Amino acid sequence: MKTLVPLCVVVCALGLMAVVAETAEKKSGDAATAENHVALNQPEVQWGDAPPSLPAGAKVAVLQGDPGKKGGYTLRLMVPDGYKIPPHTHPTTENVTVISGAMNFGMGGTFDESAGKKIEAGGFASMPAKMKHFAWATGETIVQVHGMGPFQINYVNPADDPRNAKK
Repeated sequence: MKTLVPLCVVVCALGLMAVVAETAEKKSGDAATAENHVALNQPEVQWGDAPPSLPAGAKVAVLQGDPGKKGGYTLRLMVPDGYKIPPHTHPTTENVTVISGAMNFGMGGTFDESAGKKIEAGGFASMPAKMKHFAWATGETIVQVHGMGPFQINYVNPADDPRNAKK
């Protein structure tokens, strides 16, 4: 009986320690989740001018993460009818979901609309890292882009890069 009481104390103590550890882990997990949690309705999306790496006329809204840093990101791009992105590559995979309008995607280093495929609202496209591709909009279009950053765009023809335009 004497050894049973200390054993019971040890088992109870271990159980209590496990509950405390689990609670602490849950709290730290909840804090991390709360910091990364995003919940937006369409009217809450904040649009701004797209970065200079894209042709003029586009708007962008960063929904999650920082596309310029290592890690996951989600952004939306709004472009006018006829907006074109010349042939380019990315060092990471680019995933695109069409939210509204239609975005056309073509593969290769030469812009050729006859070689593209029209992706309408609800459709999805994914371009692997370093794959040469181009895009253009049919109607005002909003796409959602997500992937792992840092996001970079490298134009096949440096003359197509808006950052190289004479000011």
